[in-house]
Amino acid sequence: MVQVNPNLTFNGNCEEAFNFYRSVFGGEFNQVMRFKDMPPMSEMEIPESAKEKIMHMSLDINKEIILMGNDANPAFGNVSIGQNISLSVMPKSKDEADKIFKKLSDGGKITMPMADMFWNAYFGMLTDKFNINWMINFDYPKKG
Repeated sequence: MVQVNPNLTFNGNCEEAFNFYRSVFGGEFNQVMRFKDMPPMSEMEIPESAKEKIMHMSLDINKEIILMGNDANPAFGNVSIGQNISLSVMPKSKDEADKIFKKLSDGGKITMPMADMFWNAYFGMLTDKFNINWMINFDYPKKG
């Protein structure tokens, strides 16, 4: 079964918002990655002022729901209200990730093609033909 979770994008206050959501829903943060944790990438310059901002954060609310979030990369500008929510799909295989990505992107716009990422995942982003934002993330099995 594929898991689908909400992902919220903020203009610099993701950590504050997630501390608030944890106070409301309980749960634990299972990941907190900051922009400074990214390896250098020429196509994605991170200003010094944004290095402590959140690249990815997740809050386990219960066994079925993970609330995910991030700060917008200031190099790409602020995110607009209404476009700051994506659905994150977590398929069970790389093949399933490709199939879902291909079907969702039909008639839509690919923001980031599926590719291997430094956090040991296969990841891509798109906006479908109904203007809904999607992120597809297949986590490779942990080694060892």
